Amino acid sequence: MNSFSTIEFERQDDLGIVWLNRPEIHNAFNEVMIRELIDCFEMINRMEDIRIVILRGRGKSFCAGADLNWMRGVAQYTFEQNFKESLNLSKCFFTIYTCTKPTIAVVHGAAIGGANGLLAACDIAIAEDNATLSLSEVKIGVVPACISPYVTKRVGEYGSRELMLTGRRIKGKEAEHYRLVNKSLPAEEIEQYLQSLIDLLRTSGPKAMSHCKNLIFNISNKETLEQALVSTAKMIAEIRASEEGQEGMAAFLEKRKPKWT
Repeated sequence: MNSFSTIEFERQDDLGIVWLNRPEIHNAFNEVMIRELIDCFEMINRMEDIRIVILRGRGKSFCAGADLNWMRGVAQYTFEQNFKESLNLSKCFFTIYTCTKPTIAVVHGAAIGGANGLLAACDIAIAEDNATLSLSEVKIGVVPACISPYVTKRVGEYGSRELMLTGRRIKGKEAEHYRLVNKSLPAEEIEQYLQSLIDLLRTSGPKAMSHCKNLIFNISNKETLEQALVSTAKMIAEIRASEEGQEGMAAFLEKRKPKWT
């Protein structure tokens, strides 16, 4: 098992919980955390007994964005150094987005700047009503470049324009309105709602969920409708014949629960 210095990986039965663990600076990320998140999610992909992944933050905040000390160093980098560092950040978001297991981000306290890339890259994001979210990069003369593919997928073009150009701070319910998060709830209800999501995901076939994520990735990012005509038909034909597909259909017809529940 990998050991990490800026994050923690916790196992609870079939859950993998990834904790951002720099609470003294509100889990601000630096080059170490970026690298460790990539390593952790790649490790999770190889763990067949982990079915669901939760991403959350220790302490008072989900994530305050980029570490100021790291930013001071980056400001002195050459273009080549900056590009290499930024490419790792982009890879971090992409690795979370393409995780083979369902991912849920749980947002509390603050999610500032690049933190929104972490939550937007997850399949589902939930937030406390009093959480503060902001795409604040323009306020310091930069742009939310690496997070933009994932935020724009969630929010859409014109919502992204408003949030990214103004950089204004919004609370959980407004983030839900913009679809930056799927659901915003009072703090005292967040754990119960999270558990309800976990319970629902546990009733779904583990391999079916991975195939479903791959399906959505392909039709959203790679394929035309004409290409999807063939690929989607091929996928369902293969899955119907698979062990899990056979078990799921048999359980439905026999009016019993499938073996994975």
